[in-house]
Amino acid sequence: MSLGSRIPALVLSGVMAMGAAAVAVAQAPPQSPAAAANTDDPAIQADVNKALDNKRLRGVTGKVVNGTVTLTGTVSVYADKAEAAKRVQKATHKSVPISNQIQVEGAEVSDQALGQKLAGKLTIDGLDPNRTAFEIFNVSVQHGAVTLQGFALDPSSKDWAESTVADVAGVKDLVDKIQVAPPSPMDARVRQDEFRAIYGYPTFTKYAINPAKTIRILVLNGNVTLAGVVDTQTHKEQASLRANGVGGVFHVTNDLQVAGASER
Repeated sequence: MSLGSRIPALVLSGVMAMGAAAVAVAQAPPQSPAAAANTDDPAIQADVNKALDNKRLRGVTGKVVNGTVTLTGTVSVYADKAEAAKRVQKATHKSVPISNQIQVEGAEVSDQALGQKLAGKLTIDGLDPNRTAFEIFNVSVQHGAVTLQGFALDPSSKDWAESTVADVAGVKDLVDKIQVAPPSPMDARVRQDEFRAIYGYPTFTKYAINPAKTIRILVLNGNVTLAGVVDTQTHKEQASLRANGVGGVFHVTNDLQVAGASER
């Protein structure tokens, strides 16, 4: 074969080799997520260090590995543990995973004593018909870990209850399960009508004075739940009758407890 006839074949072979190389480059495996995160770790670490530069958080450190922030150290109250995570989340634009392993130290308090203290703090003195009668907050404590439950009229009340508990010495952890009522003109009307029906009844006037014995009127989607403590079984039954007499109510659940009933 002449050299002239071999040139096209050589050119074609070279083009095919170049194409194969290009495909090989195009199909190269992408950089792993961990490797990609490593390149950002120094910048994230700088943000974390700045976020934790606070007098209340002197015992806290944050370490960034593969894009994840691990918080360690000790604080005196749970509120500081939550604050550390909040500050780091904000500094990293809420895009970085955080493992909060901060330990809450401080005085040891028995679960029973802590529960009683928290219950007292969550009981609002007096009875405000615009709010207090329509909310309830309950706590349970196990080895210093607090579960917060109840019913709030709006997110601000939920935040208030959580921050109140978080600042108490002895609280090691906190889970907030408070339910927030959605805005509803119908429910707002039912609340006011129920308030008048129950607290307008002379027998129940005394329950507006003692915050430890307040009839709570919880309304959600036209359904009413009565909660709290009353003195007698008769009062519990009368409260049901009064609540069921309000127009526009779909169902009434009576969860009122009778004082001393469990002791008899």
